[in-house]
Amino acid sequence: MDAVAVSLSGGITLRHSLKIKHALYLGMWFGGFQMLMPILGWLVGNAIAELISSIDHWIAFGLLAAIGIKMIIESRKMLHDKKPIVNFKFSTMLLLAIATSIDAFAVGLSISLIQYSIVLSIIIIGATTFLLSFLAALTGKKAGRYFGGEAELAGGLILITIGIKILLTHLL
Repeated sequence: MDAVAVSLSGGITLRHSLKIKHALYLGMWFGGFQMLMPILGWLVGNAIAELISSIDHWIAFGLLAAIGIKMIIESRKMLHDKKPIVNFKFSTMLLLAIATSIDAFAVGLSISLIQYSIVLSIIIIGATTFLLSFLAALTGKKAGRYFGGEAELAGGLILITIGIKILLTHLL
């Protein structure tokens, strides 16, 4: 949702000059980093899995809840912040892609702890982020003004719900 929010903002601020190639560029950056960061988190998680197997469900819950809470807080900020944040310089795109995918590292770590397939996860995460970022950039002029913060809020609530489900599955 962070990447989608940035793409929406890009669509809004670049509404007069935004072209399909720009939307594809945003989608490739954000989708690519949303695939890379879970892999890195998964690798770290696998390296320490045996050390933390007795508390892995608490760690997964904590990470997902923290990410979800962060997304909810960010959603409130987005509703009030109208500053342009997107340009297509390499350095800007790299920073935006890293900043919007740091949470995906924690997701990768969580995936390793619950022993779910990283391959399927990164394909879904990357393709979804690419598609949503692409579409958000194209529709940002209209939709971003109305739904940017709410999309982030919904994403945060979904992550917290997933974290609670993981915790309850291991405790009950």
